[in-house]
Amino acid sequence: MVVEDLDRVMEIEHRSFTLPWSREAYAAELTNNHFAKYLVVTLEGEVVGYAGMWVILDEAHITNIAIDPTVRGRRLGEQLMREMMALSMAHGAERMTLEVRVSNVPAQKLYDRLGFQSYGIRKGYYTDNNEDALIMWAELPHAGAAAGME
Repeated sequence: MVVEDLDRVMEIEHRSFTLPWSREAYAAELTNNHFAKYLVVTLEGEVVGYAGMWVILDEAHITNIAIDPTVRGRRLGEQLMREMMALSMAHGAERMTLEVRVSNVPAQKLYDRLGFQSYGIRKGYYTDNNEDALIMWAELPHAGAAAGME
C-alpha cells in the first residue's frame, strides 16, 4: 500500500466497517510507523482490498483487513492473509494474532483455515456496539515451510 492508494482504501474502509479508520490514520501508518506493513490486492488495476499489520520482534498483529463487498467470495481475503503471513515471516515473525468480532463467523472460518485458534475474548472491544472480540493466534511455519503456503 502506498499513499496514492488511500482514496480507494477509504472507499472500501467505509463500505466494510461501522468504525472506519481515518485517512490520517492510514497515512500515519504508511509514513511514520516503522512497525507497520500494508498490502493491497488489485483486480484489473483497481485496489479491491487491503490488509495491515504491525511486526514487532517475533510477533505480527493484524490491524485490519478488508475486501470490497462487490468482490467478496473470490477468496481474495484468503490470498491476502496468506501474503500477510509470508510477509510477516520475512520480517522475522514466528506467530500472528488478530481480533475478530464474535459475530463475524465468515472471517473466523477463514482464520481457522489458515491455522488460527481462539485464545480468549476481549470484552466490549468494539465501541460501536460494545461487541466482544475473539482473540486468535497462529504459529507461523518456519521459513523452509513458507514456500509451500502458496
